[in-house]
Amino acid sequence: MKAAKVSNRAAAIESSDRDRKAEHIDLALQDRMQVHGSYFEEYAFEHEALPEIGLADIDLEVEFLGKRLAAPLLISCMTGGTEEATRINHNLAIAAEETGIAIGLGSQRKAIEDPSLVESFQIRSLAPSVPILANLGAVQLNYGFGVDECRAAVEMIDADALVFHLNPLQEALQPEGQGDFSGLIAKMGEIASQLEVPVVVKEVGCGISGATARALAKAGVTIIDTAGVGGTSWARIEAQRARDLEIGELFADWGIPTPESIRQLREIPGLTIVGSGGIRNGIEAAKAIALGADLVGMAQPFLIAADESADAAVEKARRVTRELKITMFCVGARSVTELQKVQLRNKIEG
Repeated sequence: MKAAKVSNRAAAIESSDRDRKAEHIDLALQDRMQVHGSYFEEYAFEHEALPEIGLADIDLEVEFLGKRLAAPLLISCMTGGTEEATRINHNLAIAAEETGIAIGLGSQRKAIEDPSLVESFQIRSLAPSVPILANLGAVQLNYGFGVDECRAAVEMIDADALVFHLNPLQEALQPEGQGDFSGLIAKMGEIASQLEVPVVVKEVGCGISGATARALAKAGVTIIDTAGVGGTSWARIEAQRARDLEIGELFADWGIPTPESIRQLREIPGLTIVGSGGIRNGIEAAKAIALGADLVGMAQPFLIAADESADAAVEKARRVTRELKITMFCVGARSVTELQKVQLRNKIEG
């Protein structure tokens, strides 16, 4: 009888986790879960009427994780672990491979604990040539995970890097959240020194400060994804799940706006910066690069497209790439390196 109760409880927990992942997808697709108004609207390029370059001469290619990308774009880490997530990840992988951009996956924690969920993350056969990023919550290093589990996440999907996502606000608001974030910088640094692939550290929507980035760099982490305020509000999503909408609105725009996070991180030598958080189009991607990002991550726009079809996800990647190229043409930047040198005007500061 006792064994049956334990088995039933485990099944209930597994079902609850799958329901949570499905609920996350459904809520993230809703417009009301977004932070409305782009912080990138505060910045403007100066139009160059005589760019002195040819549109066809613009080169968007960059190197990331030892592979050549056709454009400086990353489909940000989002989902996995459910039938719906499998379909979405497959559509995203097809888009990444066809357009030559990088792709990250959602947290693989449950797939490590439950092998039946592994298939929803395995996209290498659909994206054989582009960088794929594995993903675990950094907080799991305080709840039993170590280098073996990190290696398992990488090997599970033949990944080119491992992302540790930081989500203290989300964990604080989740009914099932894990709140011990103590000592994680040292632990992530230790994993980075032992793992066979690079470690990336990213937020999930509240941004990373220059001080935090310096501490991570000192610990041996050299790739940081801002994931700043401006996109999906996980405060709203978790508050909705917890049936406490008031606290969700209180913390809806908590954190560091993406442009400010990028500006703080660009002052740190040796960092590769992924600018993400609320970037919705190629103009905003160009602004992120001009502010100091080496690569641009986008999540919700790709989630909406991939929920429709692989073709829609491919078209989204192509459209953002085209918008980025047109922006570069109109500011006279032949390459991503030249775009990083273009000055932006802050409309607020004048």
